[in-house]
Formats: sequence, structure tokens, C-alpha cells
Amino acid sequence: MKILISIVLMIVTFSSNAQRVNQKHNKLVISADKRYLQYEDGQPFFWLGDTGWLLFTQLTKEQIQQYLKDRHKKGFNVVQVMIIHEMPEVNIYGEYAFNNNDFTSPKLTNRNSSSDEVEHNYWNLIDFAVDEAFKNNIYLAMVPVWGNIVKKKMFNVLNASTYITWLANRYKNKPNIIWMNGGDVKGSINEKVFNIVGSTFKSIDSNHLVTYHPFGRTSSADWFHTATWLDFNMVQSGHKDYTQDSVGADNWKLINDGFNKIPTKPIIDGEPSYEGIPHGLHDTTLPYWNADDVRRYAYWSVFSGSFGHTYGNNSIMQFYHQSSKLKAYGVKKYWQEAIEDSGSNQMQYLKNLILSRDFYSRTPAQNVIVGNNQKQYEHLVATKGKDFIMIYTYTGKPFTINTSVLKCKALNQYWYNPKNGHVTFIGKIQNHLKPRVIIPPGNAKEGNDWVLVLDNALSNYPMPGIIN
Repeated sequence: MKILISIVLMIVTFSSNAQRVNQKHNKLVISADKRYLQYEDGQPFFWLGDTGWLLFTQLTKEQIQQYLKDRHKKGFNVVQVMIIHEMPEVNIYGEYAFNNNDFTSPKLTNRNSSSDEVEHNYWNLIDFAVDEAFKNNIYLAMVPVWGNIVKKKMFNVLNASTYITWLANRYKNKPNIIWMNGGDVKGSINEKVFNIVGSTFKSIDSNHLVTYHPFGRTSSADWFHTATWLDFNMVQSGHKDYTQDSVGADNWKLINDGFNKIPTKPIIDGEPSYEGIPHGLHDTTLPYWNADDVRRYAYWSVFSGSFGHTYGNNSIMQFYHQSSKLKAYGVKKYWQEAIEDSGSNQMQYLKNLILSRDFYSRTPAQNVIVGNNQKQYEHLVATKGKDFIMIYTYTGKPFTINTSVLKCKALNQYWYNPKNGHVTFIGKIQNHLKPRVIIPPGNAKEGNDWVLVLDNALSNYPMPGIIN
């Protein structure tokens, strides 16, 4: 009992300690092996993202501060956000982004503007949000214009270069920016425009990484994998279940495909199913995805080779509030309540777990699992690194493993609980070639998820989820 209490206390204190460490880091770069993101000084960066898509248009300055402080407290270090969602675009103060809906003419303030006009100006409010995010150690992954506007040809080869040039110059010296091309569309709708966007960012702004946010159940690699402007790949595994799509919830398949592409580039799931959204998005009579589901997506993707993960919440992504004109996808809660949803709180435990072990040696390791792996929700996913193995089960059914890939005599064995970050030390076991049957705690059922952690007993790793 004393051991468990001390472990829980260490987990509680870890998050604030990690944030203090991260305050000295700014620029993000790609790791030498092209698998991960890291800070320029070589320290690992585990992307824990949130989809705050309408942050710039639905929140006041005070609400922006409230939201970013909450995300920081829960361990998030990236927020994905749209700069322009629709045209005409206007923020919560009634300030428009452009003069006459012209992408080449951003609406700025002048010397005769009132203090309110200056403070609430569309672009000044974005500047404020960027600076507030920096104070909270959060990077803003910003989509310059949502893909649907490209699809409608309002954003095109005639205005793309001018707008992106202006945008890149405005934010190139802000340390906490990531550029996200695309926006929920296939690259094939207008590859020329998206290539202009990506290449223009790269030609002007050498300080920030660039990726592409694709359509559901596709990857940026489908169109732009070899593009020199694309620093890392992003998939959108989407919101459909197994009855609605052949891929269904198997985001690990999309990650695995991208992980094995040549040339090597980092990969992440930038939009899995959101907490509090109906299966398939549109039919509100169907079940809603919940905390169990968002945990499964997160561990499946990271253990399959993703360098991090993005969480989403139906209420938060649209910042649904009492005065909202938009009420999309059967949203049921105001965003101020939804920030406390279970899945929102539980994502930090994945981040803690990954950062508690050697970051750069970690790769997928399905060969640890013995026999034919199960399908759909019973699928097991394994990852290994220098002197450790982790195996995630969503259902808690018994499974068989072979630990001989770790060349050591003895292993420390733990159960890590994705719901609360608690650790149970099972004991020290001998490592041998014979398969070993593992029986997780509790009764086998969906949502009884666990991570089995096995360390070389001589490695001196801390408890899972704790950083030295």
C-alpha cells in the first residue's frame, strides 16, 4: 500500500515539473532519424494536441486565457486552430478579417482607430492568443484557410501567395507556431494551391514546421509525402465506426502505413474521433464516442509509431456556448463544462508514460505479441525501445507475449492505468524465450484498458509515468 501511495503522489507532481522544464524550449525541429519532433536543443517533444478549431472567432480575450490555462494544466502543448474558417470571417467582437472579403487585403487598424477597435481587431486578437499560448507553453498549429474555401475556389492561385506571404511575415518570429496546410479536404481538390501555401511558408519562414491536415481516413502522404515543404505527415482517422467504414476505428493502420513510407517522415493522427460526438458525425440518434474511445485512439496511434497525438472534443472544437449561432453535430455541453470531460483529463497520462522512458529508441513492436492479433476493439498494440516494452489492451482480455526481443535476464513488470496514471508494480520476472500468458486486472470488456510495461531490471528507469 505504501508503494502505491508514493507512486500516485509522484504522478500528481509530475505534470507541473514537466511544464517548468519545457519553459526553456522554443523552436521545434525534426529528429535525426526523421521519426519524432524535438526542441532545437535536442530535448524530446511529445505532441499532445487539442482541437480548438474556432478559438479565434468564438472566444473573448478573457475566455482565450481561461481555455489556454486549462489546457496547460492538463498537459496539452499544442492547440490546432483555424485562422479563417468561412467567408466572410468575423470574430466574437464583430471585427472582420478582410476588407471586402479580399484575401489580399487583411483588415488592420490605423492611427485613428479607437482603443476597442485596436484591441478587438481580428488580427490583433490572434496576436493576443499566440502570446497567451506562449505563456502557457502551448504551440498553435494554425490552418491559414480551411479547405472548404479552397474547394469553393474563393482561395486560389491568384490570391494564395499574397495572403500566405503576409501571414508568414507577420508570425515568422513568434516562437510557438506550427503551420497546418489543408483543412479537412483531400489534397487532390487543388494540389497547386496547397503547394503554393506550403512552399510559400517554407520560403519565408524557416522557424516553423509545416504539415497538412487531410480529409477523414486519409493521410497527407497520399498527395504530398515527397513535397519539400511537408515536414511531417498527418492523418485524420475520423469519426466513423466499423459499420460505417472499412477502416472504422483502426487508426493504427493509417499510422502504420505512414510510418513505413520512404522517405521517412514523422507521422501523427491529427483528428481521431472526438469525445462527445456521434459515430459518423451527423446522425445524433447513434451512440456518441466517449472517454474510453479517445483513450483507445490515442494509445493505438502512439504505440503504432506516432510521435504524439491530438485529442478532440465536440463542444471544445466549436467552443459551443450559450449565445452560439452554431450548434453542430448534436453538441450537448457548453465548452466550459466539456474541458473537464474524462478523456480531456486522461490524455496527459499517455504523454507522461512516453516521456518516462527513452524517447528516441521507441518503435512499433507487434512481434512481441504471440499468435494472430485480434481484430477491431480486441486489437493489441505494442511498442518497444531501449530496455523496455509497452503493450496496450483495450478490453483487458488475456494475451500471450514473447519478451525475448529484450536482451536481459530479468524484467520489472508493471500495470499502468490509462484512466488515472496509477501504477501497480507486479514484480520482477525472469526473461526467457518461452511465450508468457498475461492476465490483465479486472473483467474483460471494452474500456477495461491497461498498459503492460516491462523494463530491463538493470535499466534504472523510474516508475512508468514519472520523469527523473
